[in-house]
Amino acid sequence: MELKTIAGGAGAVEQKYGAGALIGECLSSYAGGNIAALYDLGVAFSTGSRGVACDMIEAHKWFNIAASEGHEEAAWCRADISEEMTAREIAEAQRRARQWLAAGARRVA
Repeated sequence: MELKTIAGGAGAVEQKYGAGALIGECLSSYAGGNIAALYDLGVAFSTGSRGVACDMIEAHKWFNIAASEGHEEAAWCRADISEEMTAREIAEAQRRARQWLAAGARRVA
């Protein structure tokens, strides 16, 4: 995993080749009504599996979104990984989740 510097001194994880395909597959499944697909994204990012690099901020984001849709296990996983994250990382994950949810609301409106 390679960290790249971005504005504000934070780092962004350079994802492996399979990340885009996995995200597309899971979001397509979610669009079809499968909330567990968002949970699956959280699992992949938290474990660094299925072609993505381990990224706890992205994992928290996807667990958070899945939990907001009623996925109970995602809420447990979000709480679990939060124990390994700094307050700043959690805030960034929450910001990304809000941004993703707001973008979806704009597409629907």
